[in-house]
Amino acid sequence: MLAILDAFDFEHSRLTLSDLARRAELSLPTTHRLVGELTRWRGLEREDDGTYRVGLRLLELGLLSGLHTRLRDVAMPFMQELYEATRENVHLAVRDSDKALYVEKLTGHRSVPIISRTGGRLPLHTTGVGKALLAWASPTDIDDHLSRPLSRPTRYSIREPGRLRRDLRRTRRRGFATTREEMTLGSCSVASPVRVDDEPVAAVGVVVRSGLLELDRLAPPVLAAARGIGARLAEVGDDPYPGYVHDLALRSPR
Repeated sequence: MLAILDAFDFEHSRLTLSDLARRAELSLPTTHRLVGELTRWRGLEREDDGTYRVGLRLLELGLLSGLHTRLRDVAMPFMQELYEATRENVHLAVRDSDKALYVEKLTGHRSVPIISRTGGRLPLHTTGVGKALLAWASPTDIDDHLSRPLSRPTRYSIREPGRLRRDLRRTRRRGFATTREEMTLGSCSVASPVRVDDEPVAAVGVVVRSGLLELDRLAPPVLAAARGIGARLAEVGDDPYPGYVHDLALRSPR
């Protein structure tokens, strides 16, 4: 069943039974049986054309993730303030191995088009939020990351170990990372790590059009948002539903 669910991704949101069998590397009869069980459980939904897509039951379970109930809910007010201050794309991301996993984003009508999406992953070394997370990793972790072959989405991407290491050191000194058309031509970014007990648990950043303004001018509101999220996370501790469960308890007639 997990192999069948893994067959879905952003480029393959709807799949036929044959597609599912091929991508999950299962026989067609086995796939037919498991897909039937998943559909009855509402983990998958069957469309009128016979294709399958992820169902509402998986959405319900996904919303129970700590990334949604704790990190996203804590960060959202600060992200909204950051958007109001900049009117630019605002990202919240966590590290997932060698990628930045985008937990949430805010965008406006006039914001520059971007490649990132909620639930998507992009390389650490070419994104602002990714660099902010990588810069606060341990020296051993950084060495390991720089020893791998690094992708080059644009001609401005920094993948040479020496240059990237200097960039990460500069990021840590200043407290924020910058990118200049390193992930997508026409866009730049500023990001800062969200730290709890000095550990980077996430990163928040903005993405703007290239040449729109000096990136350093965006640093103060980004830094303020990162500090605010970190302080609030430390305040709520291990509460998986900050500001929600306790509110219900106070309102309960019992």
